[in-house]
Amino acid sequence: MKNLATGTSHAKIILIGEHGVVYGQPAIALPISTIQMQAVIHQRDTAQTVKSRYFNGDFNSMTANLGGIQALIKTLLNRFDAPEQGFDIHITSDIPSERGMGSSAAAAVAVTRAFYDFFEQPLSHQTLLKTANVAESYTHGQPSGLDVATASAKSPVWFVKGRENYPIPVKLPGYLVIADTGIKSQTKVAVATVKNLLVVEGENIQQRIDDLGHLTTLTRDALANGNMPELARALNGAQDDLRSLGVSHPALEQLLAVARQNGAVAAKLTGSGQGGCMIAVAPEESIANDLSQKLSAAGATATWVEPLLAND
Repeated sequence: MKNLATGTSHAKIILIGEHGVVYGQPAIALPISTIQMQAVIHQRDTAQTVKSRYFNGDFNSMTANLGGIQALIKTLLNRFDAPEQGFDIHITSDIPSERGMGSSAAAAVAVTRAFYDFFEQPLSHQTLLKTANVAESYTHGQPSGLDVATASAKSPVWFVKGRENYPIPVKLPGYLVIADTGIKSQTKVAVATVKNLLVVEGENIQQRIDDLGHLTTLTRDALANGNMPELARALNGAQDDLRSLGVSHPALEQLLAVARQNGAVAAKLTGSGQGGCMIAVAPEESIANDLSQKLSAAGATATWVEPLLAND
């Protein structure tokens, strides 16, 4: 057992396929390696303490919003036959929470990696995914697994629920601008909105869900073939579908309009919607940086610029 152990992870955004992925359609998610999460464990004799931006104190007294991480740590301690082992874990994050950037999944991945390092045990990728989803299941009910898969990935991920995910190639130069509306997105509420619409409107909503799957496949091909016009059509079409599914928001629509008026070839929400973040694709870095400033001036509380070819 180590005196000091560390685990890291990073943010993610869904490029396309959110909500469709709940109904068996594919999604593509991008790891955002520059926005980091870290968990550091110091060994202690008996006390078990946790420090994070939401809680600082005894492990057994963690607040309800951290119940997923508490359940994960209990699972890990029992796995290593050390339920009474003392520790002090400090979780630090640059990832905004409840914005569709995978904050809870990133925390689960970082904590899992830290405890495996702490107990000096090897950790396979499949074990990492399964273990981190203990926290995600507690937090989100029935998570797709996409957030955990991407928070632990180095390359863009093609994901279909219940199937093996795999990295996909990107041969398309360009830049992704991410902007935060400052409004919390609530995954459970957004998923319920789509589910209710599917019950009420039936075929029309199912067609939108199926179209999201089709556009996700087109996006994969456009990324691999370097086809910017096709990528733009697919992403803009996905936003039309998501709007029809009832998961957009006036603050998102305002930022999307600003993006399209200032050089973005495509713009859409990312994640569960009804708040959270939007993304825009710019063909050149100078356009992306200018767009980032314009989005901030239009009310975005934070922006980030990432190259599409970050995995190369």
